[in-house]
Amino acid sequence: LGSFYQINLRLILVSGKTKEFLFSPNDSAADIAKHVYDNWPMDWEEEQVSSPNILRLIYQGRFLHGNVTLGALKLPFGKTTVMHLVARETLPEPNSQGQRNREKTGESNCCVIL
Repeated sequence: LGSFYQINLRLILVSGKTKEFLFSPNDSAADIAKHVYDNWPMDWEEEQVSSPNILRLIYQGRFLHGNVTLGALKLPFGKTTVMHLVARETLPEPNSQGQRNREKTGESNCCVIL
């Protein structure tokens, strides 16, 4: 697959620093966290984390679980998609049924403070 089938992600840190990376639709949130960790930008030095396992992606206000792929999010090719990158130890696990059901029932969770 050529670069046409790649997804350009602009990742924003809490500090406001941004960096763009190219990924394939098959890349999962966990793959992205590992890639960013392995290729940590020099100007992000102050935000360096100790492990890729605590890097979390937030897309449209929601934490992405590690096994979610970019393709599953139906992100557009050839356009830049913005996500936030945060360091956070724990996430609600996708196997807790309540969380999964909440995510499926629409967009009404815009104001949940996590």
